[in-house]
Amino acid sequence: MSNYFTQMPKQHVLVTGGTGFIGRELVNQLLAAGHQVTILSRKPAQALQSFGQAPQLAAVADFAQIAADAAIAAVVNLAGSPVVGPRWSAARKQVLRDSRVGTTQRLNAWLAQAAHKPAVLVNGSAIGYYGCRGDEALDENAGTQNEFMSDLCREWEEEAVKAEAFGLRVVRLRLGLVFGPGGAFPKLLLPFKFGVGGRMGDGRQVMSWVHRNDVLAVIARAIANPNMNGAYNMTAPSAPTQAEFAQLAAQLLHRPNLMVTPAWLLELLMGEMAALFTKGQRVVPKRLLDEGYQFEFATLKAAIQEDLSH
Repeated sequence: MSNYFTQMPKQHVLVTGGTGFIGRELVNQLLAAGHQVTILSRKPAQALQSFGQAPQLAAVADFAQIAADAAIAAVVNLAGSPVVGPRWSAARKQVLRDSRVGTTQRLNAWLAQAAHKPAVLVNGSAIGYYGCRGDEALDENAGTQNEFMSDLCREWEEEAVKAEAFGLRVVRLRLGLVFGPGGAFPKLLLPFKFGVGGRMGDGRQVMSWVHRNDVLAVIARAIANPNMNGAYNMTAPSAPTQAEFAQLAAQLLHRPNLMVTPAWLLELLMGEMAALFTKGQRVVPKRLLDEGYQFEFATLKAAIQEDLSH
């Protein structure tokens, strides 16, 4: 796997969500490339230990603990409690909001008084921004819907954009389902490995996905390229339906593709959250393609084969 941060001038990067699926690999690559990294973490001592107490790594529990003279050049904001988890009760929705919008509000409060302003904020978001729109092709110009995930992502992005008032260039990455070693992939492939795989719902819902390698490559690109700003769809150029995913997974694993998990059962078990699995989005990475970005993993087949090779 390439290290996407070796070509950048050595700099100090602040990372929120640095122990998550994307953040952990991001921090590892930054450290390996010789950059200085500060992680915002609820458990800073544990975070430091998980990265082997690297000498150029610091961890803080609050933005106020960042040294006043810290010359942080870039911020990568990936903070957020997992969307897939407990049912979306009012309390759970508030946790999801606080972990994203609230963290970004605290980031802006720190930026307002920081003596040295970073040059760029790369802010995580999600394709949930667009709401569930079936097979409609959605590029970065598509609007939002009156749905919880859409509202959550819109509020998060609106807060991130406020950093522009402090002179930062803000790049908002709307991530699809992120595949790669670990993460969601093994969970989706597990039923097929046991021979009980199959589609969810009617199978026509589109799965807009992206490989973690491409996410990291674009984060590096966003930090280094002063011309990148605004929203980017962080999704692979080809998105299969859920039925096509099931067929491909079964084929590559040499297992049957017979089971059907009905939408009503997922809705019964998961409530409003079931829409993540039963309703699709065809999200197109128009801006990245227009700017000449070449995806390392452009097809789901390549991504599954890479995962199976580990």
